[in-house]
Amino acid sequence: MRLAKILTLTVAVAALLAAVAALPKRLCFTSGENYTFYIGNSSKDCREVTVNSDAALIRLGLTEVCGEATEYSDFDLESFLKSVNGKIIACEKLSDSVNYYCTADLPYSVNLYGTSINLHVSVRGDKAKVASPIIFGGY
Repeated sequence: MRLAKILTLTVAVAALLAAVAALPKRLCFTSGENYTFYIGNSSKDCREVTVNSDAALIRLGLTEVCGEATEYSDFDLESFLKSVNGKIIACEKLSDSVNYYCTADLPYSVNLYGTSINLHVSVRGDKAKVASPIIFGGY
């Protein structure tokens, strides 16, 4: 009887360790005002799941995540880029915002104009939306 309990406990611990090893890596960003997951195999079939809290926990239940995004107030581009080891590759100035296309230490990427991009930052005033690989939809 005691051997059966030890065996059951050992199997349960092994299963727990296997589950932890299979968990996805950390979130791309420190959660801002909300957190969005892009889900799908391409931008054509992409759907968004936006949450206001517990993003890391909710991420565990999602499959086919192909990108992540969040929004920040009082945004400091320089310190943010430093936090993700980001480098600006291209800049696009619009009438009400500036888009930065970057490389960074993030897991998702797309090929944009012949360059691998995995961080898109859109700054509007002192607010910003950041995404890896790029912002789907609009901001």
